[in-house]
Amino acid sequence: MIDTAATAPAYVPLSAGDKSQPLSRTVKVINLTGMVLPFLGLAIAVALLWDRMVGFTELGILVVGYLATGVGVTVGFHRLFTHRSFQTFPAVRYAFAVLGQMAVESDVLTWVADHRKHHQFSDREGDPHSPHAGFGDGAVEALRGLWHAHTGWLFSAAGRADRAKYAKDLMDDRGLRVIARLFLPLVIASLLIPAVAGWLLLGGWYGFVAGLVWGGGVRIFLLHHVTFSINSICHFWGRRRFASRDESRNVWWLSWLSFGESWHNNHHAFPSSAFHGLRPREIDPGGWVIWTLERIGLAWRVVRIAEDRQSAKLVRSG
Repeated sequence: MIDTAATAPAYVPLSAGDKSQPLSRTVKVINLTGMVLPFLGLAIAVALLWDRMVGFTELGILVVGYLATGVGVTVGFHRLFTHRSFQTFPAVRYAFAVLGQMAVESDVLTWVADHRKHHQFSDREGDPHSPHAGFGDGAVEALRGLWHAHTGWLFSAAGRADRAKYAKDLMDDRGLRVIARLFLPLVIASLLIPAVAGWLLLGGWYGFVAGLVWGGGVRIFLLHHVTFSINSICHFWGRRRFASRDESRNVWWLSWLSFGESWHNNHHAFPSSAFHGLRPREIDPGGWVIWTLERIGLAWRVVRIAEDRQSAKLVRSG
């Protein structure tokens, strides 16, 4: 299905001559350091604990859990529920909702409401997690904005969305309301399932604890920071290929870990697109999942952006 102007939200693009201000080197270093250090620390921990507290089985449990819950958030919460980028059967919808909540990033109704409000007020007053709105231009202000966008907004009620207003269509779905109320049990299940897998595969209490740590705690930590980096890093660092009214940017080196969500300028230019990678070389694992579902008959009305619409929004130089 080709997207039309009627299916896309009304965004006000920058004029052809508008250009965002370049970021200072200090801010770029801050962004990069904040993203790289947690993963560097994890890599060091794996190297130091190899064959004692981590091995291929533990990492396999981590990867499977990361992929399953990551797809739940990126394909399910984001592209399916928030932007209605494709349609599918109720059973598949509910499976995505369950997997998304097992990522421990909030229940499906709250997540969608906040994200829809983010798009309505992106990088302006009212955006729940903008690193720019209400912050200045200096290094200290940039740090405060990044902290707010990355994690701090989760500890504040300011700017949070009203579910009845921003997710009314989902609240009308009884199945999703039930799943949302099961958030805590699903969080517990997201910890127990890898723990039991570790017990079965590795044996004993060591296997149980190893599965809990790597498939539970480490998996949640990694997915959280990758997801939160879309709010923070991808509104500071990267390239703007398309005109948009905000500071959304494409960050290529996050695309694998974020399931293609880091093609963030592409996404803000065309929010309803099922595919965030709009060029063949733009890695988009979330888009691959949707393409596969479409091929096997589990997804339809998949929104694609026509080439002429993409060309019309390209940022022009000069």
